[in-house]
Amino acid sequence: MSLLHTLDIMLSSPSAIQSFANLVNSYPFTISLRQGRAVIDAKSILGIYSLDLLKPVTIEIYSVQPTELLRELERYGA
Repeated sequence: MSLLHTLDIMLSSPSAIQSFANLVNSYPFTISLRQGRAVIDAKSILGIYSLDLLKPVTIEIYSVQPTELLRELERYGA
């Protein structure tokens, strides 16, 4: 059974987007980004660029134990 974990993050530069995409692609579970009504696959760089990156986005992690990922995502805190 998967649980939903959420966290607000900022992806304000191309290097942050690239490192974020590399990070989330290293995990096997489903990870989404939500901003308003838009929901995109967090593993898609093109999808990330479709968001308003001047505003925070909410990352949604579908996993029972994403502790390590949540710790690594602290550097993107909003």
